[in-house]
Amino acid sequence: MNPLPLFKLEDYLSQWEFKAPHLLCCSDAQTVSMKELLLMADPEGKNLWDNLHLNYTEVKGLPALRDEIASLYSELKADDIQMFAGAEEGIYCTMRAMLSPEDHVIALVPAYQSLVDLPRAIGAEVTTIALKAEHNWKLDMDLFAKAFRPNTKLVVINFPHNPTGTILDKSSLKTMIDLCRKSGAYLFSDEVYRLMELDEKDRLPSIADLYEKGLSLSVMSKAFGMAGLRIGWIACRDRKMLAKIAEYKHYASICNSAPSEILALIALRAKDKILSRVHQIMRSNIQMLDAFFATHADLLRWVRPLGGCIGFPELLAKEPVDRFCQRLVEKKGVLLMPATIYDTPGNFFRIGFGRANMPQALDKLSEFIKEEYR
Repeated sequence: MNPLPLFKLEDYLSQWEFKAPHLLCCSDAQTVSMKELLLMADPEGKNLWDNLHLNYTEVKGLPALRDEIASLYSELKADDIQMFAGAEEGIYCTMRAMLSPEDHVIALVPAYQSLVDLPRAIGAEVTTIALKAEHNWKLDMDLFAKAFRPNTKLVVINFPHNPTGTILDKSSLKTMIDLCRKSGAYLFSDEVYRLMELDEKDRLPSIADLYEKGLSLSVMSKAFGMAGLRIGWIACRDRKMLAKIAEYKHYASICNSAPSEILALIALRAKDKILSRVHQIMRSNIQMLDAFFATHADLLRWVRPLGGCIGFPELLAKEPVDRFCQRLVEKKGVLLMPATIYDTPGNFFRIGFGRANMPQALDKLSEFIKEEYR
């Protein structure tokens, strides 16, 4: 395996996330306190928490938790779920288990860096297909179809998409699965922003439900706002491949945190209440962003996202977006994420609207624009 490059997004956040007072680039939803979460526990969950012993846990994950996760899908059972310490471990173990230097991978960009750079580090050849603002961040299905080769082993997608918030239409998804099935390729679907669609009718079925060689990645970090639990999973009906992926977990976390698994179980059983709150915050915040971008249409423009709590606006000024973001965080303490973090050309930046304190951060951004550009 080749050396891994600097993980730009995580390095950027490590520099600023706990220093900047106003985080306006975050991609996770509003979190809850331990007190709030435990008040949501059903009797079984409360009993499991009160009587928890801090032993090692099962490599596959707590059976009751895997049962609860399986209920999020229409065709899956608990044995189709493999738990990981966050989504990133799931990505890493999957790429290591599945790919070799002889393989070809198709991936969409911009993307969360490890989805592209891990296959490259393994030595696989990666064909990237760019989503473009001038096409409203929609995937060009003709380019996608032409990218397949005889040795295409894996296709990597992410919808709702980070960082643009776009969602694939259902017809294109069907075509994508047909192409993968014809070629025999696996389809790895990063679904960490699923359940965060602004309009539920845009929600795509999970790939693991639709395709026998589909792998669906999810996590408690995004839609449930519980990144601190470090609980993620991969859902897949190919149990032999799932077992192969799990072997790499033995070299990583070995097993998940026992308290985190119980807390995730409590949260998933209270998912309706948690997701309702998340969507209320998102709807309120995106209305503020609509007004904000209309007010500053001469300086900023965006393709309104369909899902996730992130968008990818464009700075229309001549100033490079890196410098804009740097000056903003230094002068107003507001953190945005420039497109260079995604190796994406253009003056774009990621903005997040899943947290309850977004209005305060947006006010500071408005102050900066007024002082610097008006």
